[in-house]
Amino acid sequence: MNTTSPNTDHQAKLVIFSAPSGSGKSTIVNFLMQEHPELRLAFSISCTSRAPRGTERHGVEYFFLSPEAFKTKIANDEFLEYEEVYPNRFYGTLKSQVENQCEAGQNVVFDVDVKGGCNIKKFYGDRALSVFIQPPSVEELRRRLVGRGTDTPEVIEQRLAKAEYELTFADQFDRIIINDDLATAQAEALKIVSDFLAR
Repeated sequence: MNTTSPNTDHQAKLVIFSAPSGSGKSTIVNFLMQEHPELRLAFSISCTSRAPRGTERHGVEYFFLSPEAFKTKIANDEFLEYEEVYPNRFYGTLKSQVENQCEAGQNVVFDVDVKGGCNIKKFYGDRALSVFIQPPSVEELRRRLVGRGTDTPEVIEQRLAKAEYELTFADQFDRIIINDDLATAQAEALKIVSDFLAR
């Protein structure tokens, strides 16, 4: 029997990825999910109070709630983590949704900001692995953000200021992967996640 793939009798586990914007976190998470089905990873489906965009469907990309419904769930302590990005524009992860996915035998992946990552880790303890994807330097991050060509100079400066703040949380994570070379970082992420799920 291959010991690296999670056994069905294992309790489902949680893998948290956090990083400053532009660190390559989503690219690494997508690599693990698409190229390594044996890990049985599934995205945690978050809630948001914004309206669906394009072809987004309720319960697929997000659970779409009204701001009032979202605030009720906050008051009832139903979220693992949430953030009010703009007034009445919320994003968050429901405890019940994560448990449903775990009961279905999925290892749940979170692609969240650093504070959310710390909160989820605190809640689940050893059932969760928290991984921080770190850019080689803030200057390299600046180069990547400029290279994307999607943000104005003001937005890039805001993102860099936020990144410097977020980098101060790195030591609160179980593992830090420095994404200097993407292929190396992906291989490192695969080993770390595989070892954790096989435990």
